[in-house]
Amino acid sequence: MVVEPEHAPVNGRKRPQRPQRSPREVADELRARIRSGELQPGRRMPTQAQLADEFDVERGTVRQALRVLQSERLLTNVSKGSPATVAPDPHGTLTGPGAPPMPTTAVLAPRIAEAFAAPHVEIDALCLTSVSLTLAIGEALRLVHAGRLKPAKIDVRVLLPGRHVELAFPVAVTGHGDGDPVHERWLAMRNAQGQVLRHNLLSLRATHGIDVRVTFRALPFTPPVKLYVLNGTEALLAYYTVGRREREIDHKPMEMYDAEGIRSTLFAFERTGGLRDGVFVKQSRLWFDALWETISSELLLTA
Repeated sequence: MVVEPEHAPVNGRKRPQRPQRSPREVADELRARIRSGELQPGRRMPTQAQLADEFDVERGTVRQALRVLQSERLLTNVSKGSPATVAPDPHGTLTGPGAPPMPTTAVLAPRIAEAFAAPHVEIDALCLTSVSLTLAIGEALRLVHAGRLKPAKIDVRVLLPGRHVELAFPVAVTGHGDGDPVHERWLAMRNAQGQVLRHNLLSLRATHGIDVRVTFRALPFTPPVKLYVLNGTEALLAYYTVGRREREIDHKPMEMYDAEGIRSTLFAFERTGGLRDGVFVKQSRLWFDALWETISSELLLTA
């Protein structure tokens, strides 16, 4: 019998039919399974031998990948002797009545990445500048570009304060003169972050053929909270806690009243998390829709 060259044995083993994956590539795939919920918290992972067979790699490659995930606190009990275990809270973002609230930076990105697993992604956001949303959506975009997430349609609606609103915060402690540098700083940040968000999402049309719509509307007031409603099934709420802070504007320190939006504590509610959670998600969506359809107006991300 003639043995085909690509299957010819080398030292008792078959040659791989494709280039071997790196530990980082294996870790990326397993991380995506954990974050999507395919591998549930507390569940034992497949054995290292099973993973090596699945990914067509050496066990040493698998061990390195598992150690990467252990360093990210996604896995526990990584050793040679037994299968690893998915961490009790691999997202740091479990929702529902028993979920501990955490900073926006820890919660929002994995929740949006999970929302992008749906065929039709719907994100509604009410915020002061959209900085947190722009940062958080990066993980989902990375997974789309890596081919691990493939939504067919994306609709993003963002409510932000209008440029002429006399903001309650950020605002200078001692008032302001002509030009109001604090307001101009906020406006520049609002516009820049919104433009980046829109550009990054709309680029998926050209690169992946995804039907994308990104729309901004202006509110006539300063929002006291930030709110994200994901696919109509989950709502995440954080309070803007205002404090006296020093910021640098035009290389000069200035005292102002402002809030740390990206560090604000985010409370998560799921539609399936019980009666109170379900009502909260529904009412959050209704509240957002009401603002969108009534007192908001067209917003242009220009100076």
